[in-house]
Amino acid sequence: MPAPRDARNHTPEHAREMAKLDSQRLIFGAFLMIPIILAEVVFGHLRLPAWPAFLAMILFFMEHMNPKKVPEILVGAVFGIACIILAGIFIKMLAPSLGLELARLVFIVVIVYLIVAFGEMVPMVFNNYAFLYLTVAGVAATAGNPQPIVWMAIALVGGAALIGSVVGIGRLMMGMAARAVK
Repeated sequence: MPAPRDARNHTPEHAREMAKLDSQRLIFGAFLMIPIILAEVVFGHLRLPAWPAFLAMILFFMEHMNPKKVPEILVGAVFGIACIILAGIFIKMLAPSLGLELARLVFIVVIVYLIVAFGEMVPMVFNNYAFLYLTVAGVAATAGNPQPIVWMAIALVGGAALIGSVVGIGRLMMGMAARAVK
């Protein structure tokens, strides 16, 4: 019989209890602070936005640190951000005949349709990561000084570096665990 569920958050009741401290997670978290601090310092010093790189790292965690998902995350990131450039071109072409708001809506509908329709055939490009990066880049673009080319480079290089550091920390942790067993 499955554990009773809490109606408030749909989790088994025992899951609401405080989890015990896991020394491996604590050590992993401590090691993870190193690349996070380094990235913040470097991006801050260069006056570059860090969000595209950190978003890639977050998505990697959401994929349970599956290295097979890294290409889809990074390519989806670049495609999603590139859609901001395409949006400007597309909307400028259609705005004179459709109006600005309708041209914007048509672009969104077309891109979302392409992501859904071709996601099975070309998942490297048309994926949820692209959709997320398009959404976040769209919000970032409205904040002023949009830099989609810079964002793409940061997502690709910075994202790969942060994901690589997570993989490296994981390998280090596995090595430490193996030595502790001996």
